[in-house]
This record gives sequence, C-alpha cells and structure tokens, in this order.
Amino acid sequence: MSSQTLTQDRKNLRYDPQAIARHYGYRPWLAWARALKIVGGLGKFVFSLKWDEWRNQVEQNQAKRATELRELLTRLGPTFIKVGQALSTRPDLIRKDFLEELVKLQDQLPAFDNAVAHRIIERELDRSIEEIFSELSPQPVAAASLGQVYRGRLHSGEEVAVKVQRPNLRPTLKLDLYLMRWAASWLSPWLPLNLGHDLTLIVDEFGTKLFEEIDYLNEGRNAEKFATNFRNDPQVKVPAIYWRYTSPRVLTLEWLNGFKLNDHQSIRAAGLDPEEIIKIGVTSGLQQLLEHGFFHADPHPGNLFAMPDGRMGYIDFGMMDQLDETTKETLVDAVVHLVNQDYTDLAEDYVKLGFLAPDTDIRPIVPALEMLLGNAISQNVGDFNFKTITDQFSELMYDYPFRVPAKFALIIRSLVTQEGIALSLNTNFKIVEVAYPYVARRLLTGESPQLRRRLLNVLFKDGKFQWQRLENLIAIARTDSSFDVLPTARLGIQYLLSEEGKFLRRQLVLALTEDDRLHTEEVQRLWELVKDDLQPNRLLDVAFSMLTEFSRSGAAAILPQATSFLPVAQKK
Repeated sequence: MSSQTLTQDRKNLRYDPQAIARHYGYRPWLAWARALKIVGGLGKFVFSLKWDEWRNQVEQNQAKRATELRELLTRLGPTFIKVGQALSTRPDLIRKDFLEELVKLQDQLPAFDNAVAHRIIERELDRSIEEIFSELSPQPVAAASLGQVYRGRLHSGEEVAVKVQRPNLRPTLKLDLYLMRWAASWLSPWLPLNLGHDLTLIVDEFGTKLFEEIDYLNEGRNAEKFATNFRNDPQVKVPAIYWRYTSPRVLTLEWLNGFKLNDHQSIRAAGLDPEEIIKIGVTSGLQQLLEHGFFHADPHPGNLFAMPDGRMGYIDFGMMDQLDETTKETLVDAVVHLVNQDYTDLAEDYVKLGFLAPDTDIRPIVPALEMLLGNAISQNVGDFNFKTITDQFSELMYDYPFRVPAKFALIIRSLVTQEGIALSLNTNFKIVEVAYPYVARRLLTGESPQLRRRLLNVLFKDGKFQWQRLENLIAIARTDSSFDVLPTARLGIQYLLSEEGKFLRRQLVLALTEDDRLHTEEVQRLWELVKDDLQPNRLLDVAFSMLTEFSRSGAAAILPQATSFLPVAQKK
C-alpha cells in the first residue's frame, strides 16, 4: 500500500462534518433515499404499536413487536444498532420482552461472509491466514455492529481474539451522521429545556467517537493506556494487544475467558458474587472519571466480563474519552460540594463544567438544586440513584438554562449504562451506595495535594471544624471493604507532621478547644467508630515504622510549633 493511499486512508478515518455535508450536498438523492428508508421503517413500527393498542392486542403481540424492533434496528445498520445497544442496558426503562431482544444487538448480529473477512485479514496484514494463525474458528464467535470476532491461536501458542471490521462501513456511518446532524439542527429550536442547545455538537461528539472506534490502531493504543492506568489494580483485567497482527481494520488481542455481565446464571454457577462484580464495575468506573480522567464510553454487557477468578475483564476500547485535569478536579469539587450541601458552590461547578453559561445568574438556581439534591446526602441515600437524578434534572431544565455539554453526553451515557448493567444483576442496586464509600475513601486517604485540599474543604466550613462530617466520612468509607482505618490514620499523622500540614495542626488545636471547652465527646465518638480496627499489635507496628521515618530533629521542630498554638487556643 503506497504512502499516498495510507495518508488518504487515515484522513478518511477522521470525522469531518463539513466534508461529509459537502459530499452529500452534491448527492441529495442518496440522503433522501436513506431518510425515506429510516422514516419508513420507524413509522411502520410505531403504527404497528398503535394498531395493537386500538385492537387491544398489546399483550398478545409483545414478543412479536420486540423481534420486529431488533430486526428493524439491524436492517437500519450500525448507527441504529448503537442506539439499541444503549437501550438494552436499561431494564428500568425498557419492557422485559423488548430488553431480551435488544440484548442480542450486543454481539448476536448477523455475521458477514467468512470469505470476505479472510480477504480483509490477508489484505490488511499482508500475509495468508495460514502464516498468521495455527488455528482460527471456522465461524465468528461474535458479531457486533462494527465488526465480528474470531477465536484463534498464533503459531507461538497464544490464544487470541481476532476482530475484523465490516466491509463498506464508513460510507454508511457518514450518511447516517449527516442525516442525524441535519435533523438535530432542525429539532434544536423545538426541543424543550436547553437540551437542543448543543444538539449538533452532541452529534459531532458521537461522530468523532464513532470514527475513532472504526480505527483499530487507535483502539489498541486506548487498550494499552487503559491497562497502564489499572496496572496496580488486581480486580481489573485488560487484554494484551498483538501489534504485529493489527491494522486499522484488523485487531488481534489476548483472548479472555469469562461470563458476560448479563449471563446471571453462569456468574452465580461459577461461585461469583454478583454484588462484588457490581462493586468492581462501579468503582472502576469512578476511577476512570475521577482519578485517571480516561474512561470507557461504551460499557455495555458485551464489553464487560466477569472472569472466573472474580476480576472484571474489559474489552472493546474503540469508544473512549479523556477528561482534562481541570474538568476532573471540578468533578471532584462537585462531589465535595454535594457532600457539604454547599449548593452555591455546586452551581458554580456547573458553570465551570459547561452545564450553565458563564453569564448565568445562579441565585435562583441554588434553592432549586437544594430541593433536588438534598435527599442525595440524607439518611435515605439508598433511595437515590443516577436515573433518579437525571430524571429530576430533566424537570429542572424546563425552568433553568441548563444544557448538556457534548463531552458530558458520553459521560452520562457511560454512567447510565453501568447503572443499567448493575440493575440487571440486582434490581435493588443503588449506585450511590457504592459511589459514596469510594469517594469518602479517596478523600480520607488523600494521595495527592489536590485531594488533601478537598478533604479540608469538607472538614471545615466558615473556618470551623465539622466533627459530624468527619464522622460521616469515616462511617461511609468503612462500608467499603478495601478501606483500612489504620493506614489512613498513618497518612493523616504524616500529613500533620509535614510542612504542608501547618494549617491543619493549628486548626485542630483550635477545634479541640473551641467554645472554651475541650471537645472530648466528639473525640470519644470518633474512637468508638474506629477502635475495632485499631488493634494494639497493628498500632505498635505503625508506631515503630513511623519512628524510623521521622528524624529526632524533625520531631523537635514540630513540637515547639504545636505547643505555640495552646495560648492562642486558650485566648479563644
């Protein structure tokens, strides 16, 4: 393949809405023909549903209509299959009979001809099938919207999955995205709220990610970056990429044995606890957003596996997105402000994240946020889930100028999908019951200066130490089995003794003697909360290790500073 052809091919892999619009602007008959096919198919299906209602035959025809919907989305192609995949993860939104059919869109789509797939492999890798593989399954083991997967073995002995892209994929995606963008521009003024404000940008974001997804070299790089982020996490498995046998349209990666997350029977039969699988999925999702800033934007059950050893296996890294540091820190700030019930600061976070325009008057929005989100941090937190929040926000957006930034459309889709998977494993699942302990643990461990600063924002309000908040954080964090009070206490002591901890040392002395009394009751409550985790032998081990880490001169430098606060405290 010549360098000029390669350059042109790489250019075609990028989403360019203006170039696509110019292309179909000169070929309007192609756009109209496709639009008629889409409107005709969807219109016929909607009419059949109404016909069932008029004839009182809804119950009798449910299974038939569910099959018709799956077949219609399959005929309409990859873009609509993606919509069906997203719906298939929402048991709380879609009827069970429709759900069972839509789940088949994840990896049970019609495969394309093996001979065509083999020709693509040989052309892309520039060698014969026999030269590359000692074994290759005679039929694909899975067929998805953008490609199909074969199970094979390299001559060196490694078992691999071989992903081959569907032929003529790009022209279909370009035409669908062109029509979606055209429809978005017309619909925006008619939509309620401000959802339509950035609707074309949301289509462009989806198009950009879809075109990245059909570049398998990009997917391989994403997989390696994702694996690097989770290299120290024993609960997450990412397959290795075999670059020698990978190209823009063929991806060869390590084969993972496991159970799809919607295969409840096999998960339980393998002795795995669905609750633990849910917890790994939600926690790793939060890590992607709040720690790494690099997240899987298409986590449907066909892309996530419960492995026999209890790990969560991730595949399909075509649709990923990256958050910059400012966005990531603002997201953490928003969580902190929610915990603190600081709704003015939370409204300002929405401005920083782009949900509100910079010139928005947030004063009337603050009480609305307080009414909407107040329950999220109450004792009834178990009754709150992500769908509840999004549904109530939809109502809020009728009255206030909220909009959905294009990047956050993918984040919301990812969160909604993950919650949908968890709901399929446990209908009583509440995402905040897992999310809160994770966030609390992250704040209390404070691995970075940014997190330690946010912890101080939680613990102090109007210059006063908030004992109840510390108790709540520790109580919530202890519901996470991976949280250990002792290492956290050790980190806290190290921080207090550091130069960075000067402010907190002073504030703690003031807090203990605030209002002209010693706050022994608060300290006693904290002790009762953690005493079971602080066994004497473990305390001794930590004490000895800390003595070796701090020099006598360092301790001597700290003591005069600490005692100098006492007169100040007494004056208070």
